[in-house]
Amino acid sequence: MFTGIVEELGTVGGVEHGAESAVLRIEGPLVVSDATRGASIAVNGVCLTVTEHDATGFTVDVMAETLDRSSLGALAPGDRVNLERAMPADGRFGGHVVQGHVDGTATITARTPGDRWETVDFTLPPGLAAYVVEKGSITVDGVSLTVAHVGDDTFGVSLIPTTLELTTLGHKGVGDVVNLEVDVIAKYVERLLTHRQEAVS
Repeated sequence: MFTGIVEELGTVGGVEHGAESAVLRIEGPLVVSDATRGASIAVNGVCLTVTEHDATGFTVDVMAETLDRSSLGALAPGDRVNLERAMPADGRFGGHVVQGHVDGTATITARTPGDRWETVDFTLPPGLAAYVVEKGSITVDGVSLTVAHVGDDTFGVSLIPTTLELTTLGHKGVGDVVNLEVDVIAKYVERLLTHRQEAVS
C-alpha cells in the first residue's frame, strides 16, 4: 500500500520489450536504499515488484495487464518517473490510501498557471467518472491529489510549487498521458450497495 507522496524523481535507465511484457530498469538511489528482492515500489503510480537492485536502481517486470491499463508501455530511456516505496506499518498517511492498481489513463487537456501554483485539467474516462468527486482524492501518476473541479468527462487539480518541482506533473504538457487510480473506498461502497440492492430484489 502507498499514500501517493512521491519520494523521488527517478529515470528510466532501460526498457526491454517482450511480446506481451516488458522489463524496466529504473534509476532511483533513494528508493533502493533499503530495497530487497520482492519489495514493492510504485512507478508512476503502478505497484511493481523489484526483481533485481543495486546501489543506484532496480529492475521490474511489467505484465500485459499492466501495459494495457497504464502508460508504462510508452516509457523510454531517459524518461522521468515518480517513485514511492510501499508504506511501512508505522508510517504516516501523508496522502490517501493508494493501492498502486491503476484504473486507467487520462490525457492532459490544459495547464493554467497561477501565482505560484498551476491548475491542470485532464480527460475523465467514462468508466471512472462515478468515482471522482469535487474535493475527493485521486491519484495521478502516483501523486495523491485533491480534485478541484469535475465535469462529465473532465476533471482538474491544483498543483502547489512542491508538486510542480518534485514530480513529473510539473514537466508534462498538454497531450501527455497519465495514470489514474480512483479512491478505492468509493469502489468498495459501490460494490456493497450493488450487492445489497441485488439481494433485496
